[in-house]
Amino acid sequence: MKIKVTSFNWDSGNIEKCQKHGLSVGLIESFFKQKDIFIAPDVKHSVKEQRFIAIGKTNNGRPIFVAFAYRKNSVRPISARYMHNKEIRKYEEEFSKN
Repeated sequence: MKIKVTSFNWDSGNIEKCQKHGLSVGLIESFFKQKDIFIAPDVKHSVKEQRFIAIGKTNNGRPIFVAFAYRKNSVRPISARYMHNKEIRKYEEEFSKN
């Protein structure tokens, strides 16, 4: 799935939640500018609003996972973290098939 991102919606809550996992605002915003990220609906967490997950690699090649809401071309990150080893293996297996 591809999305068009023209802005980001940050507040103290989502900034703090992402930073506690070692990811900065700049790193997350640059992540969404990349072409090789995988985006899918997050059906399990789309109760109040439609949510999505994005997985891919940072500019320095480290795999990350981002949960976010998408509203009128604006991304509101909910949580972001580096992927665990098991997730990295699954991600690399899936994308090596393409």
